[in-house]
Amino acid sequence: MALWRAYQRALTAHPWKVQVLTAGSLMGLGDVISQQLVERRGLQAHKTGRTLTMVSLGCGFVGPVVGGWYKVLDRLIPGTTKVDALKKMLLDQGGFAPCFLGCFLSLVGTLNGLSAQDNWAKLQQDYPDALITNYYLWPAVQLANFYVVPLHYRLAVVQCVAVIWNSYLSWKAHRL
Repeated sequence: MALWRAYQRALTAHPWKVQVLTAGSLMGLGDVISQQLVERRGLQAHKTGRTLTMVSLGCGFVGPVVGGWYKVLDRLIPGTTKVDALKKMLLDQGGFAPCFLGCFLSLVGTLNGLSAQDNWAKLQQDYPDALITNYYLWPAVQLANFYVVPLHYRLAVVQCVAVIWNSYLSWKAHRL
């Protein structure tokens, strides 16, 4: 409980920094889970650079973009009724998620040193499956998130659920 209260105080004092650092930390945790539990690399074969890349993506891309998106979405569709939450989820999953996922996968490919041609081929291979998998998880999560969770906690809630999603994305993005 003390850790949660400290997090709340930090979030109140420095909302943007805390949201970005939370996203980066949980992206890194997702990669560690991917490498250790999904891929079963073991500590000796763990790719620390890959984990640091995912942390950097969380801090430099996911946190700012998703955090900013939630602010824009709340301005576009103010309110917290069930209908408002449904509208937000539909806009999030119908518009934002497909674009964000494509950008994320392309960015990982670029950071992994893929040529433009190889990155495009990998995106064509991975994107459809990743988007379909997205739709199994995120609409329900986002509906609850938009209906129940205050704006300043939404990124943290999503990133906690996203630890599993990030494990999947890290595995998908780094699979050759």
